[in-house]
Amino acid sequence: MKLTDIKRIAIVGAGTMGQGIAQICAMADFTVVLYDINADMLITARKLITRNLDKGIERGKVTTEQKGSTLNNIRFSSDFDDLKADVVIEAIIEKLDIKQSLFKKLEALNGPATILASNTSSIPITRIGAALERPGQFVGMHFFNPAHIMKLVEVISGAATNPEVAELISDLAKKLGKVPVMAKDAPGFIVNRVARHFYVEGLKVLEEGVADVGAIDRLVEASGFRMGPFRLMDLIGVDTNFSVTTSMFHAFHQDGKFRPSRIQEQKVDAGHHGRKSGKGFYDYE
Repeated sequence: MKLTDIKRIAIVGAGTMGQGIAQICAMADFTVVLYDINADMLITARKLITRNLDKGIERGKVTTEQKGSTLNNIRFSSDFDDLKADVVIEAIIEKLDIKQSLFKKLEALNGPATILASNTSSIPITRIGAALERPGQFVGMHFFNPAHIMKLVEVISGAATNPEVAELISDLAKKLGKVPVMAKDAPGFIVNRVARHFYVEGLKVLEEGVADVGAIDRLVEASGFRMGPFRLMDLIGVDTNFSVTTSMFHAFHQDGKFRPSRIQEQKVDAGHHGRKSGKGFYDYE
């Protein structure tokens, strides 16, 4: 398969990441299917994608015509059979068994040329692909939140990934206006492994009572970072961030430097997931 052969892209999961991936694929003039088992999620996804496009128009980065064509390019579906595509990108919960089950079904639905890609931020690609009959067609394609704005995409090759598949996904990322970085398979890949301590150490400072959330964020931002760890966790999703940290903690055999925070776990249990829920480390209501 060549880049010009990719016409139809399917995204599984209409959450924050799935919405953003669907939007940029549709803006690049691909035929897009955004799938979710929850019909309400699809309604919300359409509203949020429309809002993103309206903001783009306000900033002069999107035209009214582009908004119309983008929305026309996306089909919102709860029918699994609609996931027949040239490329299928998964953006669901960070649980190995659920991802493996999904990809086995996707593999059975699609032909041998279809590329299956995971947006996982922490689970090794080799481990997910081990459940497949054609692991050579499986690759990591990790976008960053918000996917319609952030330029970086990690392209991760598992032990069995066909190098030509990884190169094609890298080319696809470029066509989507992204900057792809090729990575080998390891827990957290490049960015999440490097950035994990940005969050973990900030949470440790909070746990030890050295400073409060606002003070830690102001200090980090005064040091040159655009956002402190707590503002960024609220943007990404406190639940998503906690899930990734937990996954990496286990992937590194309970290495203490990756230990999840009890404070963050409590936020997740309370439903304080950040901006998307109206409350996280900060109150957005």
